[in-house]
Amino acid sequence: AFCTIGGMAATNAAGTHTLRYGAMRSWVTALDCVFDDGTRTLVQRGATPPEVPAVERFLAGAHAAILASPARVRSHPGVRKDSSGYGLADYARSGDLLDLLVGSEGTLAMFVGVELSLASLPGATSSLVAEFPTLEQAVDGAARARTGGASACELLDRTFVEVARRGAAPVSIDEASEAVLLVELEAGDAGSAAAMARVMEQALAACGASRVTVALSAEDEAALWALRHAASPILNRLSPSLKSMQFIEDAAVPPERLPQYVRGVREILARHDVRGVIFGHAGDSHVHVNPLIDVRRTDWKDAVRAILDEVTSLAAQLGGTLAGEHGDGRLRTPLLERVWDARSIALFAEVKRAFDPQNIFNPGVKVPTGAGQPFGDVKYDPTLPQLPLDARNALDTIERDRAWSSYRLSMIGGR
Repeated sequence: AFCTIGGMAATNAAGTHTLRYGAMRSWVTALDCVFDDGTRTLVQRGATPPEVPAVERFLAGAHAAILASPARVRSHPGVRKDSSGYGLADYARSGDLLDLLVGSEGTLAMFVGVELSLASLPGATSSLVAEFPTLEQAVDGAARARTGGASACELLDRTFVEVARRGAAPVSIDEASEAVLLVELEAGDAGSAAAMARVMEQALAACGASRVTVALSAEDEAALWALRHAASPILNRLSPSLKSMQFIEDAAVPPERLPQYVRGVREILARHDVRGVIFGHAGDSHVHVNPLIDVRRTDWKDAVRAILDEVTSLAAQLGGTLAGEHGDGRLRTPLLERVWDARSIALFAEVKRAFDPQNIFNPGVKVPTGAGQPFGDVKYDPTLPQLPLDARNALDTIERDRAWSSYRLSMIGGR
């Protein structure tokens, strides 16, 4: 309902079940690509690279530079998910062009077709909600879930739970809980799924969980996981002046540093008198943050810029990446030099020049252009010229109802 296959391939997307199945890159077996000169060709995993000018330019120069790069061009050791920059480390390991194209965010070629490998659905699942008095205990629980074979492990920080509670959260959470973990397990049959849940329940309790709720039926599991999705609709119904802006939403840090990151983000938001909701993929130490910006404040833009700057510094200090699954876009590209070493930045530019020397594919993404400011106009700015009323109403409906898969033009008379 919220994603497209093309977008997932473009950003090397990774969601809740990445803990078990990994990110998008390893599942792509072929890409139907249009390159800079208009050449259309199929790039297949394990096959000889196609003889097109863009690929030949890359193989003649940047290919060797990547393979010769020290430490195999990885600047974020310990980070489990990374959609920032180009997939140079994966390409260096495999030598497969697909590993470079996936995650390139439309900057090297246009994807007009994607072929994927598939996995069978599990025979049965079980789920748990574990409440923890401290973030550190929740992180220990996430590590236990990861090593215990969980297919998903999500963190809900107390700020998230507080917002969810306002809208009558589907699951009751103790107000003293500092963090909550949602865990899913997969098995071949219901009996095995139930047995795994009981083992996981004991493991999470041993990590300090004050309460663990187990769900074995599809209905009970759906109720537990509804908590994970409870906050977004509530955020969209808050005061019209409060805008949930995802400008620092996507950092991932080494697992042992997750408590420092979450506490650091809390402190930064509080310092700027901004509320925010924190949640994410605890098993991979990958956290989303939705700051709630009051656009009535005369200094709200200054606050946004300062928060972005300080959180970027925090992620860099902790050895993290700014994009665990959503890519860099124009927002994070100007900040890449703060979380990548100079050699990697130079290689990103060399790869871009090889595939797209005229800079016609998504300019300003992955390789900065111009002044390099993270953002200029912000769509929530009340001082900007207003959109036509029917377009504004359609976008408000999409945001309020999370109707991301709706066809936009059909909502404004098809014009």
